Amino acid sequence: MLALDHVSDAVLVADMRLRGHPIVHVNPAFEAITGYAAAEAIGKNCRYLQGNDRLQPEIAEVRAALAEGRECSVTLRNYRRDGTMFRNALRLVPFRDGDGQVTHFIGLIRDVTHAPGIDRLTGLLDRYGLLDRLASIDVPAPSALLLVKLDILRFHDVNNGFGYDAGDALLRSVAARLATLPAAAVARVGTNSFTLAFELDDADRAASVVDDVLALLHPRFVLPGASLTAQFAVGFTVGFTGADPLQLIRQAGAALQRSKAMPAHPPHPYAEADERDARNRIRLASDLQVAVPNQELLFHYQPQIDLDSGDIVGAEALLRWDHGAFGLQQPGRFIAVAEETGAILDIGAWGLRTLAAYMVKVNRHRRAPIRFSFNVSVVEFTRRDMVAFVEQVLDETGCRADWLTLELTENLMVPEPQQIRRAFERLRRLGVGISIDDFGTGYSNLRYLESFPLSEIKVDRSFVHDLAHSAAKRVIVESIVKLGAALDIRVVAEGIETEAERAIVRALGCSVGQGYLFAAPMEDLAFQRQLDDGLGLREGWDARRLLTMLDGDSA
Repeated sequence: MLALDHVSDAVLVADMRLRGHPIVHVNPAFEAITGYAAAEAIGKNCRYLQGNDRLQPEIAEVRAALAEGRECSVTLRNYRRDGTMFRNALRLVPFRDGDGQVTHFIGLIRDVTHAPGIDRLTGLLDRYGLLDRLASIDVPAPSALLLVKLDILRFHDVNNGFGYDAGDALLRSVAARLATLPAAAVARVGTNSFTLAFELDDADRAASVVDDVLALLHPRFVLPGASLTAQFAVGFTVGFTGADPLQLIRQAGAALQRSKAMPAHPPHPYAEADERDARNRIRLASDLQVAVPNQELLFHYQPQIDLDSGDIVGAEALLRWDHGAFGLQQPGRFIAVAEETGAILDIGAWGLRTLAAYMVKVNRHRRAPIRFSFNVSVVEFTRRDMVAFVEQVLDETGCRADWLTLELTENLMVPEPQQIRRAFERLRRLGVGISIDDFGTGYSNLRYLESFPLSEIKVDRSFVHDLAHSAAKRVIVESIVKLGAALDIRVVAEGIETEAERAIVRALGCSVGQGYLFAAPMEDLAFQRQLDDGLGLREGWDARRLLTMLDGDSA
C-alpha cells in the first residue's frame, strides 16, 4: 500500500471478499481530487462518487468487469465532496491471490475535467469530444441512434438581467439534469446549446425520449439570486447503422433552427426541407452583407387611412429584399438573420436615408404632409447612438422630424429598458414619432404604455380579423382605443380587410386604419399615383346599429 500512496493518480482499493465491496484504502491524491478524507471514504462502496447520477451507460461496463474479474477503462461523471462534478478517467485492475481468485480491485482515478474534448464550465463533452464519442458508438441493426440538439431560449436575457454568474449557473444546472439521462453522450456544443445521443432499440420511441428530456428540464431552476423557468427549442434526428455522425449533427441543428422559428418552439423532427432551409439561411446571411451596396433593397408602401374622411394620412414603409436567386423576400425571411449577423445596422441606415429622401419628395408640395412609419430593430438602439443618427439623416435630407415615425415590435424583449426609454424621449423631443407594432400580442404591452413616450400604437391584425363575429375582440379593440385616447396616443388598426371591419373599428373610436381593404403594399411610383388619384372610398353602412345588434345577440 505504501507504494500506492506516492503515485500521482488517485488510487482506491476495494475488497471484493467483503459484503458490498467496500473501499479499504485510498491515497493522498484521492483525497485531493475528491475532497473526501480517507476516513470518510473507507467502508463505502466506490459508487458513492457517482452521487445520484447512476444512469451513465459506462457503469454497465464497470459492473461487467467486476463480475468477470477483468480490467476495464471508462470515463465517468463523479462528484466531489462539495458537489461539483469532475470527469473521472477510471481504470480498474483486479488483484488475485495465489489461487488466482480476485480478492481486490484497484481503481486508478485521473481527473480529466479540463482535458481536451471536455467543456470546462459544465464538465460535459465539448463539440470535439462529442464527435469522438459518436465515432466510437457502434449501433447494431436494427437499433437506431437518436441525436437531440437543444437551445436555451433568451439565454442572453439571463446574462443581461441577472449577470453572467447566474448564466453560468443555469448552464451548469441544465448540464447536471441532462447528465442524469441514460444517454450515450451529453455535450455542450455552444454558448447555450446542448447535444445528446441515445441508442434506441426502436426508432419510433424518438419523440417519446425527446419529451422525457423536456420534462426533465421543465421544473424551475434555482440559481444564485434568481429562480426561473427556462424555455427550450429542440430539434432531433434518427440515424441507423453506418450513419455519418457529422451529418446527424447537421440534421439535428437544422431541425433546431426550425423549432426556434415556430410559435411556441415545439420539438421538431428533422426533415429534408430543414437542411435545405439551413443552407439557404447560411447563403442569406452571406448575401445580406452585400444587399445594400448591390442596391437589392427596396420599400413597398401601404397607405394608412383616416377612417372618417377616407383620406390617405400616412403610410408604412415595408422593407423588401430583391434577392437574385430567391426573388422578392419578405422581412420575416431575413431580418432575424440580419440581427444575428449585424447586417441590420447597414440595412437600417440605408432604410432611414432612403425613406427620408422619399418623404421630402412626396411632401414637397403637399398642404397636408404624409407621415411615414418605418420598422427599426431594437438592435439598432443598443449598437449605435440612434438619436444622433436620426438627427444626422434629417439634416442631410431636409426631412422634417414630424413626418417620421419609428416603429418597433411590441413582443420584443427590451434588453436595456432605461437606455431605450432615454433614446425615445430624445426622439420625441425632436418631433419623431414612436410606434409599437403588433400591440396586444406581447407579454408587456401595458408596461410599454407606462414606461415609454409613445405617440402611436398599432392594434394587431389578429384582433381586427373577423371582428364582427367576436364580442371579446370588440371589447379588446375598444379598450385599446380608450387607452390611447386617455394617454393622447394615436391608435391605428392593422389588417382591415372587409367593410364590416372598417365600419366597426371606426364605430369603436379608432381614427386610422390600414389593410388590404384600402390597398396592398405597393412600390413608390404606384404609391405616388395613389396619392394623386385618391382612394375613392364609399361610405360604409351604419356600424353602430350592427354593433348594437351583435352585442345584443352575445348578451
